Amino acid sequence: MSSSPPSTTRRPARVAIVGSGPSGFYAAAALCKQDRIPVEVDFYDRLPTPYGLVRGGVAPDHQNIKGVIRVYEKLARGDRVRFFGNVAIGRDLAIDELARHYDQIVIATGNESHRRMGIPGEDLRGVYSATEFVGWYNGHPDYRDREFSLETARRVAVVGNGNVAMDVTRVLAKRAVRLASTDIASYALDALGRSAVTEVHVLGRRGPAEAAFTAKEVKEIGSLEDADLVVDPKDAALDSESERWIAEHGTPGARRNVEYLLEKSREAPRGLERQVHFRFLVSPIEFLGDHGTLEAVRLERNELHLDSSGTPRPRGTGQTWVEPFQLALTAVGYRGLPIPGCPFDERAGILPNLAGRVRGADGAPLAGLYAVGWAKRGPTGLIGDNVADAEETVRHMLDDLERGIVMPRPGAPSPPAADGDDGASIQRLLEARRVRWVTFEDWTRLDALEIERGKERGKIREKFSSVAEMLAALARPAK
Repeated sequence: MSSSPPSTTRRPARVAIVGSGPSGFYAAAALCKQDRIPVEVDFYDRLPTPYGLVRGGVAPDHQNIKGVIRVYEKLARGDRVRFFGNVAIGRDLAIDELARHYDQIVIATGNESHRRMGIPGEDLRGVYSATEFVGWYNGHPDYRDREFSLETARRVAVVGNGNVAMDVTRVLAKRAVRLASTDIASYALDALGRSAVTEVHVLGRRGPAEAAFTAKEVKEIGSLEDADLVVDPKDAALDSESERWIAEHGTPGARRNVEYLLEKSREAPRGLERQVHFRFLVSPIEFLGDHGTLEAVRLERNELHLDSSGTPRPRGTGQTWVEPFQLALTAVGYRGLPIPGCPFDERAGILPNLAGRVRGADGAPLAGLYAVGWAKRGPTGLIGDNVADAEETVRHMLDDLERGIVMPRPGAPSPPAADGDDGASIQRLLEARRVRWVTFEDWTRLDALEIERGKERGKIREKFSSVAEMLAALARPAK
């Protein structure tokens, strides 16, 4: 810990934010709008594109949610914010190198991996995480080369019933033509157009009262033009424990879910070409298949019991059976990835922290290192929930700056950053390493090119889905 403040009377405090998704932008907004301490912010993202899951995670048929990008764009164009895209921390720059140039570092990388179920057969062909499928249809460079057995899969199991499960279910159940004008990746649109899927089974380990989706999400699936929502009356009915829990502790949203599912369970299917089955109190316990390819799933019936807090929890009954499935997408949660040089909680999949202050092995806060968003709290909440989360972390950051608590600089004298540093030293370091970083101005060129490409295909935009494509586009002279 440095015992002296970063000379903020002579220069602004410098903050690096690793990750440029919603939580990172809300942290930057909170830093820039306050007037306690002058601050300059630099974003670092391993991809050339900003906006994180808003670009790579939000479903293509939910364009209204992506409108929040306009707020981020206004901030990024400000004179106190810079963007260093295509710069990976741990590959192009190390955390301790960032520490030589910044007073504070904020980790806002989200949760870029997925939780495994830990059951036999999870590595069969045909079993994928929903994270992979979402990245694939959104044109994310990490997932563009994935192949899913859509042309041969008739029955699909979607494991989980949260937001991501609802998104992938909707994309699978819709006819491809319904998505043709969105920003879905064209290769994904083509594959979905050849899909043989006729049944999507959404498997929830808990009951309908405890389901993670909202009434709005389930009603959206219930009103699809191309698929019937099928709910077995036995699945929609609540057991005595759930009835008591929802009466005493259930949220209005949970009650709306139960009412809607009961209503749908009484309706006869419309006879559409596809069906979405919502099923409850059921868990996959094994994926089965010969020659390395998924053919079926062994399922187990669950029952609910009350834990020590009085909350209904599922447990297996031992009653099992096998059903044929040719594709399974597991939507059981995201998980963070460790960043070299930063502490990491392997069990929770996040950075160990106390209200945003990252903690070391001894539990004490590490000077100048912070976390926001899913890297801080895990994969919970919606985009807007990151506002309060980021503001909490920023309050601690400002308190620490006022107390002179900043990043220690390995091999550098204190105060950590030279007062005369004009902020260009990090650029010189990247130039010396021949790192082709992408500025926000570069991104605006890519953005315009994607929109132009989309117009040619009758779409909102046609994304570049590989880093090489993006850099090649930027290398061409601007029109």
